[in-house]
Amino acid sequence: MTDLIAVYQRLSRLPGGKRLFSLMVARQAPYFRTIRPTIEALSPGHCEVSMPKRRAVHNHIGTVHAIACCNLCEVAAGLMIEASLPRALRWIPKGMTVRYLKKAETDLHATVSLPMAELAQPGDRVLPVVVRDRRGQIVVEADITMYVSARPSPSST
Repeated sequence: MTDLIAVYQRLSRLPGGKRLFSLMVARQAPYFRTIRPTIEALSPGHCEVSMPKRRAVHNHIGTVHAIACCNLCEVAAGLMIEASLPRALRWIPKGMTVRYLKKAETDLHATVSLPMAELAQPGDRVLPVVVRDRRGQIVVEADITMYVSARPSPSST
């Protein structure tokens, strides 16, 4: 279990703990604050993140803007891989393919899961993210390619 998962588990047991953990994540990556994410679940190979539908993330027709949906997908995928990789590996996003399937008219919930065996080796890893609305309908699907590589040893930096 990584330190990130341990902190999440410890905080999520407390009243308001998921919100506090989510604020800590947004402090590390300030752009994520724009969607006000709440980390609902985090475990090795799995992450769930929700976001409220509010005016600040609306597009011109009053639904959740496509880029806000992309941001939600990136939060979920980034947290999942960060929490799941062995300490000897690191990651960086390499690309994202997004399919907008329906108008996002409610709060949203993103889920990403990948078997741990697929995360243990360097190379490209595609993380499939599914975003559902309150009715359970899939509104967005994203495949986020993460490049996983060996972390440089402290003596080589």
